[in-house]
Order: sequence, then structure tokens, then C-alpha cells
Amino acid sequence: MFIQACGQETNQKQSVNQNRLTEYPHEISKNYIGVINPEGQTLETRILTPEGFERTTIDENSFAEYLRQLPLKPHGSEVTLYNGSSKPNYEVYDAVVNLNIGRKDLHQCADAVMRLKAEYLWYQKQYDKIHFDFTNGFQVDYSEWMKGKRIVVKGNKAYWTLSNSPSNTYQDFWRYMEIVFSYAGTLSLSKELKPVNIENLKIGDVFIQGGSPGHAIIVVDLALNLHTNKKIFLLAQSYMPAQEIQILKNPDNKTSPWYSVDFGEILETPEWTFYKTDLKRFEE
Repeated sequence: MFIQACGQETNQKQSVNQNRLTEYPHEISKNYIGVINPEGQTLETRILTPEGFERTTIDENSFAEYLRQLPLKPHGSEVTLYNGSSKPNYEVYDAVVNLNIGRKDLHQCADAVMRLKAEYLWYQKQYDKIHFDFTNGFQVDYSEWMKGKRIVVKGNKAYWTLSNSPSNTYQDFWRYMEIVFSYAGTLSLSKELKPVNIENLKIGDVFIQGGSPGHAIIVVDLALNLHTNKKIFLLAQSYMPAQEIQILKNPDNKTSPWYSVDFGEILETPEWTFYKTDLKRFEE
């Protein structure tokens, strides 16, 4: 069996955050006024750009547009875990993505990244582009799953078997994703993605560290200062145990959740520390 989670040990930063005595209040911080629109129901309408910045131009029906238009739960909502309990907001997130995560402890960090990419492709009917590798290297093509084939896992080996009728409902797609969640993770996903220079950062790129523990977060929006050409971006993650996707706060920016591309060598996020060399991208 080769199940892998996003982080199988507690990251030190998570412990620090969870020991704080005061939870992040639902009211907008005075420093956030003008950046958070509590009435906004999508990422684009909820989190506004700081003064002097404009969101970058993106192609219609692109993955970038899909991420920018992610639906959000009402302002002040807490993240819900797979079992229905809440993840108190210890200065971790500014918004919660309103997407169902199922009732199994599967939708964790790398899983959320793969889910967003695959679900976008599914809605675009680009079924042949939906494929991921298990940790053992076995490639799982959704086009095979659509034919009614299912995967048999024995030890560290996996193979296809025809056991169902052809189908392509959303329920079938979600069952496919749960198999991917079970046998893929940060280690396998980090091998699938290609490295990207931080200066070329785009919406949909992923900061990822493969391993146990490991973690992955995804760039969900990008803005540009037209006078200075400075880039800023927003990040989203899931975590352990399986939980809803959340738009992260920036621990180094008290005025907004936007991160600067000029963060240096180390990217500090509320529950994990990355390096600029951890940035990767899905193959087109």
C-alpha cells in the first residue's frame, strides 16, 4: 500500500499558530479596509487589489479564470473538515472556498491542487488531459476510467480492470479523484510538475515540497502594479485532516493577503515554509 498524505508530521509553524489565544475575528481588520469586500461571493469580488495594482489579464475559460472565479463561503466562515467539524481560524486564512470535499479524510494539500486542475478540465470537457501518477509511478488516465475501467491495487503494484459500464457523471469523476487522493500525494505530484522561475510566476502555479511531511499550495490570483511592474499573488491550500480549500493570509503583510513576488529566497505561509525554488507548474 502506498498511501501518502500532504504532511504526516505536524509542521512547527502550525503548532505556533494553533497556540494563539485569540482567533481571527470575523470583522474586517482596520488594516484590511479597502481590500476585503465582505459581500463578494467569488475570489475576485471578495479580495480586492491594493491601491496601484490591477489584476492581470487572463484568457476566457482558462484555468486562471477558473481559479479567479472560485466561489467563496460567506465572509467570516470557518473551514469545515471532512467530518463536519471546524478548523478555527488561527491567523491562517481570509476566505473559504465553497466546494464540497466529500466525507473521507482524503482531500488534503496536494489533493486539493489536483482536484482544482482536474475539475477545471472536466468542466471544459478536456477529459484526455485529466491524468495523475500514483506514488509508485502508475499513471491514472480519466479517459480510461470513463470507459468503465477501475484500478486494482496489490501491494506496490496497480493495474486496470474492466468492471463497470462506460460513464462520465460528476459522481464518477469524484470517485476517480478519491482514488487519486488515496494513492498520490506531494511526492508524486512534485515529480509531475515542471520547475518555474519565480519571475515567471502565473496563476495555477504550485509551491510544493514532496515527501512525508510535504505540502503544496496553489497560486489562485495575480495582480500587477502598472507603474513599478511589481507582481503580487494570492495563495490557497487544503491541509490535514482533509478540509475545505482556504485562501491564505500573508503572515508578513498586515494590510492584505496578497504576497509579493519579491519575497526573497524563503516564502513564509501561515502553516508552512517554502523556498522560491519550490515553484512548479502543470505541463500544458
